Amino acid sequence: MIPFVDRAPSKGEIERLRLILSTYQDGTGMLVHGGATLPGWRDFERSVALAFGGAASESKAIFDVVLSAPAADGRPQYGISCKMRRELNRVVRDGRVTIELSNAAGEFWSALRAREVSEATLSERADIAGVALDSVVRAWHQGVSHAAGGEVDIGRSYYLVLLWNKDLDYQLFQFPLDLWDASRLKWSVPSGAKRLCGHDGNGDLIEWYFGSGGQLKLYPLATTAIWRSDRFRLEPLPATLPPAIGKAATYFPDHWAAATSI
Repeated sequence: MIPFVDRAPSKGEIERLRLILSTYQDGTGMLVHGGATLPGWRDFERSVALAFGGAASESKAIFDVVLSAPAADGRPQYGISCKMRRELNRVVRDGRVTIELSNAAGEFWSALRAREVSEATLSERADIAGVALDSVVRAWHQGVSHAAGGEVDIGRSYYLVLLWNKDLDYQLFQFPLDLWDASRLKWSVPSGAKRLCGHDGNGDLIEWYFGSGGQLKLYPLATTAIWRSDRFRLEPLPATLPPAIGKAATYFPDHWAAATSI
């Protein structure tokens, strides 16, 4: 049984993920925090792969981590798109989870231009633009789908979102890939803004920042998550653990001694 695919992750698997994430406080994490470091988005991807027996793509592939059943099972692969943002407090404010999906401005604009939508006409053709964005994201997924000759079961692949805050609380959320239906949203460009918004009746589910980098962001309600973890904190590192430079000296004492004497 594969976690996130056939079942929810176990408490032990989440604890393994928490502990692996905690190791990035030793100076090797992507994010600088005081005199130490914290795990960043790439560290999150690698940690998910290690904790759940998957393989990290380490690239701009559609899925950051791929989970597989034993080869004898003959099952396809399952993709996890890992997202990480320091937006945990927003869940308390308005109940929404922040997912920065992509900044593929070129692909998005190509899809809009194919439908004769320009920046000048974007506001009046907002509904068409929203459908165009939807088509691009769906095409990415279908391009690697098992049904289309690829290796991934899209219907059982997911977003896994790690949110955190400045108090260093963390929480995981799992969402399906099919998070939005462009035809069911009310699309608009707010006056004076450089973003296209898709409103779900309670707030903006989607924002596309067409004037600054092309970021496409999703804001699903936390209550629509397939699964979520409890909040957790990283495990403090042992006081005796050497920082990253100390690890080099510990792992390679003779070479380190020789290097410092040159």
